Amino acid sequence: MRIARFIGGLVAGLVALTLAVVFFAYWLDFATTTAEGAGGGTLAYVFLWLAFGANLLLWTVIGLLRLGEDSVRSLARGRGAAESEHERIAEGAEHERVLVGAAPGGASAVAGLGAEPGSTDLLAPPGGGAPAEAVEPGLRLAVIIPAHNEEPVIGGAIASALRLFERKDVYVVSDSSKDATAEIAAGTGVNVLELLTNRGKAGALEAVIDEFQLTENYDGVLILDADTELDSGYVAGAKRQLRDPEVAAVAGFVVSEWKPRERSFIGRLISAYRDRLYFMLQYLMRFGQTWKRTNTAFIVPGFASVYRSSALREIEVNPKGLVIEDFNMTFELQRKRLGRISLNPDTKAYSQDPFTLRDYYKQVGRWTLGFWQTIRRHGVWPGSFWAALALYVVEVVLVSAVLLVTAAIGLFVLVGVVGGEAALAWPYYGEGYTAVTALLPPMAILVGLFVPDYALTCVMAMVRRRPSYLVYGLFFFPVRLMDAYLSLRMIPRAWTASSDGRWSSPLRTAVRSRSVAV
Repeated sequence: MRIARFIGGLVAGLVALTLAVVFFAYWLDFATTTAEGAGGGTLAYVFLWLAFGANLLLWTVIGLLRLGEDSVRSLARGRGAAESEHERIAEGAEHERVLVGAAPGGASAVAGLGAEPGSTDLLAPPGGGAPAEAVEPGLRLAVIIPAHNEEPVIGGAIASALRLFERKDVYVVSDSSKDATAEIAAGTGVNVLELLTNRGKAGALEAVIDEFQLTENYDGVLILDADTELDSGYVAGAKRQLRDPEVAAVAGFVVSEWKPRERSFIGRLISAYRDRLYFMLQYLMRFGQTWKRTNTAFIVPGFASVYRSSALREIEVNPKGLVIEDFNMTFELQRKRLGRISLNPDTKAYSQDPFTLRDYYKQVGRWTLGFWQTIRRHGVWPGSFWAALALYVVEVVLVSAVLLVTAAIGLFVLVGVVGGEAALAWPYYGEGYTAVTALLPPMAILVGLFVPDYALTCVMAMVRRRPSYLVYGLFFFPVRLMDAYLSLRMIPRAWTASSDGRWSSPLRTAVRSRSVAV
């Protein structure tokens, strides 16, 4: 069975790679050979910008520089460790007559090197991976799980936390839930705070931090969404990054939950689209933004991220008027210069995406509104953070506007293509069709909008070994249009609407197991 899966994955990857090369070659040929009169070649490169963006290119290059520096440092560290080991062995050989028998105290002497005897944190989590406390024994982390009507998933989130933490270090705050969220949490033996008034996620976080004095009793706080499960290596990865005293927050590395048998076609489409989006944002953009030489990341995602307590004490977690908290908390970090943000793929967590387009629309709308509200609240300040953010904001607005206008033009032209002479005979439409197609030929629209984007999907199908993405990718463009529309629609609302942060969870499904395909 494993051999068959390996062969199947290899074949699917080759097919996806072949399609990616074919589509990109076709686009390149179109851009260089079919530019006639109306500047079709220039338009094709505009469409390539719509598919990938200048920000992605810039931060990909910077990310490669970071990767190169990290690789050189890792090699140097490896050589240094080897030399130290060689010296230690040589020194031991010189004094071998002294090293007879165990040191007094035996196990307690070993424990004194960095762990208390009998500490349960020394146990490796199920499924392998480095023991959490073996990485940084002196660093204590608390886990907060804010929840509002999360009965189907709260048990899975708590179970994933208990694989890595002791019960006494897990804190669930039920934000006036009307279902059995609080009862399920209490049944697991973790700490539970139930709020009688719905305060929203930020208000719930503020309440549980104050109630249990978490920033005073712990070195760091992990905020975990109720629909999210931690990877077995999450804690070890987070503590490795927190070894650097300059790191104020560790951004979780989100992986879209992929359980196709439990979802409808729309649900699978959303998960596939999100998986591609997360891959690009994290590997090709945020990896470069979180390099210690740049530190310009504008989001520490609230689904599964760690804040150092010393920094969290300085953050205003729950200001008035914001619909979500994670953009604001990140801007607080950056504006107050509380430390840098770290991101590495060793802090993975698996998040459940919306199941329906309605829930997807509401979720993206909240996220986008929260982003613009945060910009409104904090304003502009000098520095590299805002320089990078300004470039991103300008591109988001331009790409969204051009994408929507181009799609509208495409629909206008499509009416003429499908309707033929009958449509062209309509008053004013024929003249408009002729004028538009002279500047923007139908083939330019089709190739420009679809081909580069789908070629990227083919690459993702190869990387993720999921040939089904080749089917779902055919429908990604309407979802992109929805994202573009929400990006622009929420700008005026951010300056006219005041939010109380209260939430309404999307449709959830029970998490049966943490064995999520990655």
